[in-house]
Amino acid sequence: MTRLLLIGPPGAGKGTQAARLAEAFDVPAVSTGDIFRANLKNGTELGLEAKKFMDAGEYVPDSLTNAIVHDRLQEVDAAGGFLLDGYPRTTEQVHELDRLLLADGTALDAVVQIVADTDEVVARLLKRAAEQGRADDTVEVIRHRMDIYEQQTAPLTEVYGSRGLVVTVDGLGPVDEVTDRILVGLAARGLHAVRPVEAS
Repeated sequence: MTRLLLIGPPGAGKGTQAARLAEAFDVPAVSTGDIFRANLKNGTELGLEAKKFMDAGEYVPDSLTNAIVHDRLQEVDAAGGFLLDGYPRTTEQVHELDRLLLADGTALDAVVQIVADTDEVVARLLKRAAEQGRADDTVEVIRHRMDIYEQQTAPLTEVYGSRGLVVTVDGLGPVDEVTDRILVGLAARGLHAVRPVEAS
């Protein structure tokens, strides 16, 4: 019954590590991006509401994001634990997640913070943009995204750090090494993987 939150800057390999940790702890990886896409695809009421904001180029409001995540965490596969990726993003969402988990009589076990040198991450994202033909991912755009991440995430790490939940891991290096660092950090907190992660 492991409940984890994974946070890290764009390009730090968060998505890759989320999938590997979900496998290691045998819990679903709950990504807000994936949830939004699933709700949009299925034409749910929440999905249609979110689409209005997304089509207008605006952020989906906290209240709607909270509702969508709440719905996802009520699904059967999340009853035995989960790994959150991309939520919470604001301190208000942190407090809402607290309320959701408290209502279920549970709480987060750990918050894994992946850190990475900004210049290295920018170089990685520029390389990926070139490979995928994403001309809009310029140095300026990428650095702006990094700045927003720092502004949004600093308050979150302060909140969770004050609760003694944060496990900070260097996200640079081979994928397997980063996974090992995370697993060692979590094991030191008494959270042990239930199955081995296949080498990449």
